[in-house]
Amino acid sequence: MLTIKGSVWKFGDGIDTDIIIPARYLIQPMEDMKWKAMEPIRPEFASLVKEGDVIVGGLNFGCGSSREQAPAVLAALGIRAIVAVSFARIFFRNAVNLGIPVIECRDVYEQANEGDTVEMHPSSGKIRLEEKGMEFTGSRLPDFLLAIIERGGLIPRVAKDGGK
Repeated sequence: MLTIKGSVWKFGDGIDTDIIIPARYLIQPMEDMKWKAMEPIRPEFASLVKEGDVIVGGLNFGCGSSREQAPAVLAALGIRAIVAVSFARIFFRNAVNLGIPVIECRDVYEQANEGDTVEMHPSSGKIRLEEKGMEFTGSRLPDFLLAIIERGGLIPRVAKDGGK
């Protein structure tokens, strides 16, 4: 069972793919591009985020274009999971395809503060805010999506399991 534990980075409603990674940086290699993540609203984000951190977002996280680079730069920076009130559906699927668990949970958004420690279990949807001693149940990912995430993304899963 996959368990994720990390510090919270909190963002509001309508965080679109052009905020996550502005289009002008899409021509750069990922190693350079990742340092521009969230630049329009939080220029220091990429230099401060740590491996294992978790994003908590508001409504319609990842709206905008279908660019796969948006969840890819977050993964490249070490973001381990994203909890939001709701996700743009193409962002949701792109994140899963890249091995990033995504869980919808309004209560976590309402209760979490930046820097809180969160522990998540994508297979059950259980999310705990450690400092507050609060536990919530968000959306549970179906087994076929969990299998993709547990293998590190869609391509590694197909390569290892032959698509089964």
